Amino acid sequence: MRAVSERERAWFNTDPITEVAYAHDIDYAGDGLPSHRLDVLTPLEGTPPALQRPPANGELLPVYVYFHGGGWTSGDKAAVTKYCASQVLGGMVVVNVNYRQAPRFHMGHVLEDANAALAWVAAHIRDYGGDPERLILGGDSAGGHISALLTAVSLRPELAAHYALEPAFSGTQLKGLVQHCSAVDFSVFFERSFVLSLNFVRMLLPAAGPPAGRSRRFPGSRRTVEHLQDAAAVVSPIEWLGPGHPPVFVTTSERDFFYRANLNFIERLQHHAVPVETLIYAWSSANTEHTWQQDYRYPESQEVYRRLHAFVRRVAWSPQPGTDQAEQPGLSWEHGGSGQGTGRG
Repeated sequence: MRAVSERERAWFNTDPITEVAYAHDIDYAGDGLPSHRLDVLTPLEGTPPALQRPPANGELLPVYVYFHGGGWTSGDKAAVTKYCASQVLGGMVVVNVNYRQAPRFHMGHVLEDANAALAWVAAHIRDYGGDPERLILGGDSAGGHISALLTAVSLRPELAAHYALEPAFSGTQLKGLVQHCSAVDFSVFFERSFVLSLNFVRMLLPAAGPPAGRSRRFPGSRRTVEHLQDAAAVVSPIEWLGPGHPPVFVTTSERDFFYRANLNFIERLQHHAVPVETLIYAWSSANTEHTWQQDYRYPESQEVYRRLHAFVRRVAWSPQPGTDQAEQPGLSWEHGGSGQGTGRG
């Protein structure tokens, strides 16, 4: 796994947030591999998070489990440390996860790692003040794809069987899904104008070779591409939406090369009556290139954080006694809701 450069770490993590406690490089698989490490970030005792209401004494906080991006082939949790700390301030425990990467490993290995990280959360997160019964999964780009596909694995037994996984958590524990510029619809890879090649799909599907008698020497042949399109269904989260899917918060922009994939995902979520909130920026917002959310300096990133905190309050905080959730301030759903300022729905 290629480590994040020192320059990249410094750029995204300048002026560390001091109201947060950091537990770094916990070995969630017990094998000592750097790709099997996670960080747990928690509010420091006595530092009130920016909650709609403060937790009662001893009350556990929702848990936001985050997977970094990097095209499935690179990246490291270190680059998103400040992003994760920013979410802790919204009233949650955050788990920042590393995982094995392509091309040495395929999607089955990645999901195995993600599921193992969730098993660690289920067993240990109470020790950090987190509630394993209130999980929100999230990620950016390839990391968003991992979190979305892991959500599908938890809800669709046939998909879990395909990957030979026993989900570490149930659908009832999963309260929400956060998607930043995510690779959620693999059909876009097959569009001629798409910026990423079909090799990204192939490397995630090592078992999905060409049809019998067809050589890999002809990757552009029509039958090979059609076969790959069929095979890609098992890695494309949009193909596995349905009843019981948790609410979703999607952020993207017209400058994001997964923009069309995210719009397709939103439309499909609405078709299945899954609650979805969106924050979508127009091309005129120059700060919103792919995965801009990691850079806290941008006002557009700060708006993402505000909306994410509100999303977690909606999906993971129980209503106050005697109060209906829909009546609480800031807890109403926006289906396909628009952003503020330069954002649009």
